[in-house]
Amino acid sequence: MLASRITHQVASIALPVAGTDSFFAVRRVYCVGRNYVDHIREMKEGDERDPPFFFQKPADSIMQDGATLPYPPLTEDYQHEIELVVAIGRGGARIPLAQALDHVAGYAVGLDMTRRDRQRDARAWGQPWEIGKSFDHSAPCGPIHPASTVGHITSGAITLAVNGTVRQRGDIGQMIWNVAEIVANLSQHYALESGDLIFTGTPAGVGPLVPGDRMTGAIDGLGEIHFTIGPKEF
Repeated sequence: MLASRITHQVASIALPVAGTDSFFAVRRVYCVGRNYVDHIREMKEGDERDPPFFFQKPADSIMQDGATLPYPPLTEDYQHEIELVVAIGRGGARIPLAQALDHVAGYAVGLDMTRRDRQRDARAWGQPWEIGKSFDHSAPCGPIHPASTVGHITSGAITLAVNGTVRQRGDIGQMIWNVAEIVANLSQHYALESGDLIFTGTPAGVGPLVPGDRMTGAIDGLGEIHFTIGPKEF
């Protein structure tokens, strides 16, 4: 009975693979902090030459394209961050930079939803970021586009619009650390496995949301994602 329950829970965390009837089963969700210079400057934090650092979100914080995201509790400053998401298809530890892209199965458009006030509090108190970053429904993500179909994403527009007004606009080529560098660096800290997702950071323009807002995120070559902000959760 217990084994059946565990199997059911793991199998339920998955994203569709674009153009197929298959699903990408999610194991872990990693996020890169501060990977666009303009976002570092708007947040007024960190050295622009710092090496990448990472935090995690629960796998079950993944929400599929088209979902309504409940406005989370414990915040008055719920914000959007549009990001390129990397899907790992082959595991490895201490992956050499030259081989890093061989471990990438595909790409998606995702959102790192953030309780900004709680994140600021945690930073001021020297506490972990989980309260601001790793809450329920905090990792909306579109379908996985296989690298065999779309190639490896090194440039292209990345945008986020709220109620039809563009708030975030950048280019994947502006990332401080590119996809290969992120994969190689992260694999020094953790043994990566098939099913891991990596949210790669956001450009400038992050901002607050209110119930009823409609978000449209897009990355060249990966299409659009659409999410609506629902009422406060509790």
